[in-house]
Amino acid sequence: MKQFIRLRGINGDVDGKVWESDTLLRAGRLNTLEIWLDDTSVSRRHAEFRWSAQGWRVRDLGSTNGTFVNGTRLGPGEWPLRPHDVIRCGNITLVVEKITDAKPDADDTTRTADCLLVQAVEHNNFDDALRGLAFDRDRCPRPGEQLLALLRAGHHLVSLENEEDLLHSILNDAVSTLDAQRGAIVLADGPTGPLRLRALASGHSQIPSRPGFSQNLAQRSFSRGESVLCTSVDDDPELMGARSIAEGTMASVLCLILRTPRKKLGVLHLDRGPMQKPFTKDDLYLADALAAHVSTGIENAQLLRKTRELFYSTITMLGQAVEMRDNWTGNHTARVTEYSFLLGQQLDLSPEELHWIRIGTPLHDIGKIGIRDSILNKPGKLTPEEFDEMKSHTVKGAKMVEQNADLLPILPIVRSHHERWDGSGYPDRLKGEAIPRLARIVAVADAFDAMTSDRPYRRGMPPEAAFLEVERMKGKQFDPDIAHAFLTIKQRIVQEMQSETKRLGIPTVTGLRIAT
Repeated sequence: MKQFIRLRGINGDVDGKVWESDTLLRAGRLNTLEIWLDDTSVSRRHAEFRWSAQGWRVRDLGSTNGTFVNGTRLGPGEWPLRPHDVIRCGNITLVVEKITDAKPDADDTTRTADCLLVQAVEHNNFDDALRGLAFDRDRCPRPGEQLLALLRAGHHLVSLENEEDLLHSILNDAVSTLDAQRGAIVLADGPTGPLRLRALASGHSQIPSRPGFSQNLAQRSFSRGESVLCTSVDDDPELMGARSIAEGTMASVLCLILRTPRKKLGVLHLDRGPMQKPFTKDDLYLADALAAHVSTGIENAQLLRKTRELFYSTITMLGQAVEMRDNWTGNHTARVTEYSFLLGQQLDLSPEELHWIRIGTPLHDIGKIGIRDSILNKPGKLTPEEFDEMKSHTVKGAKMVEQNADLLPILPIVRSHHERWDGSGYPDRLKGEAIPRLARIVAVADAFDAMTSDRPYRRGMPPEAAFLEVERMKGKQFDPDIAHAFLTIKQRIVQEMQSETKRLGIPTVTGLRIAT
């Protein structure tokens, strides 16, 4: 028995146009075809939709710009079609609105086994939920303002790398799109939770002291893997007894599962107050689609964060491995990295520049791999010849870094962290702003730690004396603005030194480390 198909245009000049058949529909720029697409991006004979014994099939007719189904370009042969598939021919987009009659909606108002009153539940898998981006519950294309809101949410996924910024951007858009009084994103620490609050946002309500989400409702939603609509919490004694519901003035709640095809991530929680209209099933369907849409971006941001943390740890271990050859600079690399990072924050470096500080500073002395042990561990002062060899670690390190194109941004740190503002440094005798800025930052942190650390031929200075030396050498050894910024965070530097003494169990006097 043949099946009936209906295609609808959803953009350009064909927006809203409908084509129906139970045998064949051909699309292209020829006006003799069943689907006439008068657009220069479409080939004369572009694609064909045909009924077969295996169901409806689509094939590309050798078009120039290709035929895409749900974002995937078709290769040779015929490809199956399903209701709600999105087809793109050039710049024109169609949707399979219907192949067989849609099943009537069941009454999905249910009460769960533990008496939580739920008006509607979505059990859509990831692919089905994504279809909700283009269609409402009646399988009709979404209104333009909703599509724009969803596109805006998708834009954040590719424009923001910082996980915290991404979560807040997603949440603010969800609160705005769903006209919520407040929203929260809670993410799981593992496959089964517990859930941890990661972002809060307010829309109509400004009540930050009150609970931002229902922990019980979010946990149940997450555990069952279902997005939940609760439109009348007043009717549920269990919910009304919850502090988050009662004190949070939540009259209507949406809990949406954040999930990818691989795993559940957490819950997007939205609520409306007593003076607002309750959420509807249409709101649930839209919000569930939004949650699925942004989940891949959240997962990618988490993976990126974990990958970066692992990379930072690897870089730190490499720096420490170099440091182990020198008996007198224990933990120098870690301290200089922390001081440089704090200084970079004080100077309002961009996230990218802070990233290179995190990578480059642990490797600033990597060239010492090529320095003889007899020089690295000499118990007395170096001779001029030995000092010349020691200075060569900057050039040796730079040559190592140059071999990896991905690490070239840290090259200035490795090569130039011993340059001086007055031009008397090494290896290139750069002067003033000719010295790369990241190298000028590390130079201050490196020198401060050298001054406060013990050497075989001297004891380290007290921190206060080292700060006075930084002040004295402004405009001589150090960039004056960067030295000033370092002195501005003096207390934070001292706190970091105190933290290290506690970690290592070193005795302290008046809160400061004793050089031993």
